[in-house]
Amino acid sequence: MKGYLILLISLLIAGCAGQQVTTGEQDTPNAVKAYNSLGMQYLRRSDTANAKLAFQRSIEIDSDSAQAYNGLAMVFQLEQDAPLAESYFKKAIKVEPDSAMLHNNYGAFLFSRKRYPEACKELGRATEDPFYNQRSQAFENLGRCYRLIDRLDAAEHAFKRSLTLNPKRPLAILQLSDVMLQKGDLEEAVGLFDQYSAMVDAKQVQHSAQSLWLGVQISRLKNSGIDAATYGLILKNLFPDSEEYQQYKESTP
Repeated sequence: MKGYLILLISLLIAGCAGQQVTTGEQDTPNAVKAYNSLGMQYLRRSDTANAKLAFQRSIEIDSDSAQAYNGLAMVFQLEQDAPLAESYFKKAIKVEPDSAMLHNNYGAFLFSRKRYPEACKELGRATEDPFYNQRSQAFENLGRCYRLIDRLDAAEHAFKRSLTLNPKRPLAILQLSDVMLQKGDLEEAVGLFDQYSAMVDAKQVQHSAQSLWLGVQISRLKNSGIDAATYGLILKNLFPDSEEYQQYKESTP
């Protein structure tokens, strides 16, 4: 029934764009969910015009549809209209202040705007719900945020919580390795980097500029000049314009 309703609404939007829908689907309890689902489908195809129309129709039926406000926020984020995106994220959170998903999305938006202290606050809220199905991701995001404001202890805690929930998150493993290196715990940094390297070898993940530069630093501390040079060469070949390669060049005699 829900799939039929989405199809019906899709046809109505396609044929009546810009007009008020007067058919009886507004009276259907699933109409709001159907409009929101349709809006997300359009959003995934980057069809922001029809996505906006679907989310607006949802709000016409239910002015407290947090999902529709969140959808519009993501639409305007995609359209690079940051003020409008932020206003709709705030509207969504006002309707559902305890939604981990909404706090995570708003936190990710703030992170993308380099508003890290505010982002950390929102991402922290996202980690509070023990039933949030993306909680491991939220802790990982929070750890990355804390790193950028030099709160290494908080970052360490967040990454470890992420890995407790999901031990196979390569980015959390890599980031935690980097944090432990910065904190002077070479043994733990090496162990984590070895885990990440094993995932690279198993083709579960690919090296990044960060991982290669971390490999250089760890190899140097282990007095393994050959490994350091190998990581440096790969870094040069794959990421010659990266900040990490610039750091490597500056650190090389």
